[in-house]
Amino acid sequence: MTARPDRAGGPSARRGGGAVSPARRVALEVLTAVRERDAYANLLLPALLTREGVSGAEAGFATELAYGALRRLGRYDAIVAAAAGRPVERIDPPLLDVLRLGAHQLLATRTAPHAAVHQAVEQARAVGGRGAAGFVNAVLRRVGETDDHGWTERLAAATPDPVERRAIAAAHPAWVVGELEAALAAMTPDARNGLDALLEVDNAAPPVGLAALPGLADREDLDLPPHPLSPIGVELPGGDPAALQPVRRGVVRVQDPGSQLAALALTRARPVAAGERWLDLCAGPGGKAAVLAADAALGGASLLANELVPARARLAERALAAVPGHHTVEVGDGTRFADGGRRFDRVLLDAPCTGLGALRRRPEARWRKSPADVPALAALQRDLLDAAIAALAPGGLLAYVTCSPVTAETERVVAGALEAHRDLVALDTAEVLDGITGGRLDAARRGTAVQLWPHLHGTDAMFVQLLTSA
Repeated sequence: MTARPDRAGGPSARRGGGAVSPARRVALEVLTAVRERDAYANLLLPALLTREGVSGAEAGFATELAYGALRRLGRYDAIVAAAAGRPVERIDPPLLDVLRLGAHQLLATRTAPHAAVHQAVEQARAVGGRGAAGFVNAVLRRVGETDDHGWTERLAAATPDPVERRAIAAAHPAWVVGELEAALAAMTPDARNGLDALLEVDNAAPPVGLAALPGLADREDLDLPPHPLSPIGVELPGGDPAALQPVRRGVVRVQDPGSQLAALALTRARPVAAGERWLDLCAGPGGKAAVLAADAALGGASLLANELVPARARLAERALAAVPGHHTVEVGDGTRFADGGRRFDRVLLDAPCTGLGALRRRPEARWRKSPADVPALAALQRDLLDAAIAALAPGGLLAYVTCSPVTAETERVVAGALEAHRDLVALDTAEVLDGITGGRLDAARRGTAVQLWPHLHGTDAMFVQLLTSA
């Protein structure tokens, strides 16, 4: 549980009489933006904290409120529906956001119950008037009559399906639980029984991963704990990464160590020959492109970073700004490379996917997708992989990467490509990454591919398959 800086509703809660605390104002704005505009909480929250001048313990509480409520959103909706005696679809969305924040404070933090309810009532009054305030007061008082464990038992008792019950307890959609369980079942025996541990890690805030760009920064100079797997990675236990001068200079970047390893698998699978041409097919927002560009510069290679979405292409340009050498950014559909007009010695395809491998870092992601999204994404992944193969020079290296362990987005896409392109060969990616990590990738092998896991490797659940053309 997370402590509240003014657990009894202290000065920040009482500023201006009935005023709402800054942390709760910011958290509610994040939930509203996610619901109304599909905003990304991990991008929006830091900007709001800066805009509102919220820092220290209050910023930490705002982060816990926003991320915690979003991670457990489906669970809180079920609890609110039971306490309100009506489905959440019949509750005004702004009030539902207030109720989600209030439920999180009551059930998952050490906030004093009267402070949590009082502040939620004030927020409800601001968005819906006196009647809304009374409704929120009544619902949250019923929510607070039972603790979190009690609500789990109550909801599970009304759910006969074992996957649904597990999903309720773990605050994941049931279909996501099923996909994660199936993906684990495809792993080596020592990785198959970790579903509960994976679901638990998904609900915990990870440390901030930082990547020291090769040739531009040395992780030993950062005085931060090194990540045990990535040779360029460190972990920031807390605080603002932008407070670090190398981060502000762009030579150290916020990046999950799994993403670091995915990029390094391509750049370090074999020595770089001067003059090589590299392609990052879906480069935005530029994290992996920056690692590629840094290693390319060291070896005398050049990089083309391609991105479909102009805003994400601009982010990629910023990511590459601090890296010397030859690199350019293009805006365009990656499938256009299927014409084979341009060939590259190394190609990274970090394919658009469900993102179910990054649920610990993207709190709202689990509720954004549905099973119906998977076939459409898999079709896009197949098209992009065909384009990447067409752009690959003879004997070149291709890394197919997703931030998802879902088998339809990973091994099935690769299997289809191997079936369609008889000159394509799958390389032993685990052997390559063992050389990069020092042989510490236990329980990551998935055939010729590597599947990383948050609960086993301290990374996002990245899938990496290296391919080459015969």
